[in-house]
Amino acid sequence: MTSRAKKILIIILSVLFVVLIAGGYFGYRIYRYVYAPNVIVKSENYFLKIPTGSDFEDVVTLLSEKQLLNDVESFRWVADKKNYGSRVKPGRYQLKNGMSNNELINLLRSGAQTPVRLSFISVRTLEQLAGKVGGVIEADSLELIQCFRDTATLNRTGFNENTLIAMFIPDTYEFFWNTSAEQFVGRMKEEYDKFWNSDRIAKADATGLSLVEVSTLASIVEQETRMNDEKARIAGVYINRLERGELLQADPTVIYAVGDFSIQRVLFRHLEYDSPYNTYMYAGLPPGPICVPSPASIDAVLNYERHEYMFFCAKEDFSGYHNFAKTLRQHNVNARRFQNALNQRNIR
Repeated sequence: MTSRAKKILIIILSVLFVVLIAGGYFGYRIYRYVYAPNVIVKSENYFLKIPTGSDFEDVVTLLSEKQLLNDVESFRWVADKKNYGSRVKPGRYQLKNGMSNNELINLLRSGAQTPVRLSFISVRTLEQLAGKVGGVIEADSLELIQCFRDTATLNRTGFNENTLIAMFIPDTYEFFWNTSAEQFVGRMKEEYDKFWNSDRIAKADATGLSLVEVSTLASIVEQETRMNDEKARIAGVYINRLERGELLQADPTVIYAVGDFSIQRVLFRHLEYDSPYNTYMYAGLPPGPICVPSPASIDAVLNYERHEYMFFCAKEDFSGYHNFAKTLRQHNVNARRFQNALNQRNIR
């Protein structure tokens, strides 16, 4: 081989070496862009919430402001190559420390969000319910209240403003975080229809009460006692009073009418508060439930105890249980014992 040929060969080999080095460098850089760890989270259960209506730049802003990426530009580059910009999906996504851009983008564009768990018990009003729910799903409490009062919503569900609260059955539910107010109401109507199966409907028919009336009576029972083992007996007292045309005279309905849930002792001035919810003043059941009744209280009404009791009063030992009476005379004796116990504890 001539000297000239050797030089040409050396040049060619040198160029190839440079090309290989450059290709290897760029290949390694692309590999790191795609597969190297890029997500930084300090908690094992960190969730990124992408609001409804967000675009790609909104997602980048979220990731940047929360300092969740080592390298924002590499995320942009991979997102562009995987066409994530046109496939942004709102939701709640669980991020793991050390995720690569490829893993993160695959998760976000798949829409495979982690659902939230929502529980509600001991809810007195729709406003309280909206507050609890609005702290868990994307729809806030104001949006929920507006939906609860919307005429179209009420027509669609078959309830009115006074009875809608009966539709919400306390339990633990799973929702996607980006659930709207309308979607929440729709899901709750589905759960209500599942709860009221043929067996419960048949039992409601046997009581002579509509489903809403059962829930309304159950809400009174719910506020009268936390003791599930005496709920059916209390329900039986109210059924007896309804059947005999007696005023229910339920203290919880007076408290609801007044709107002061801090009242510990119902006084004569409270009984004079004019409201259709005041069962000392108006006969029959109030216009709707006075709280969200638990399934236990609803079933207590459906399976009410048949007896001759017409009255009951909290026991003077403050155990949470009640003394029952068939006559007003016996009830007055029970009531005086309880009133004396209240006086001794200075409960006014």
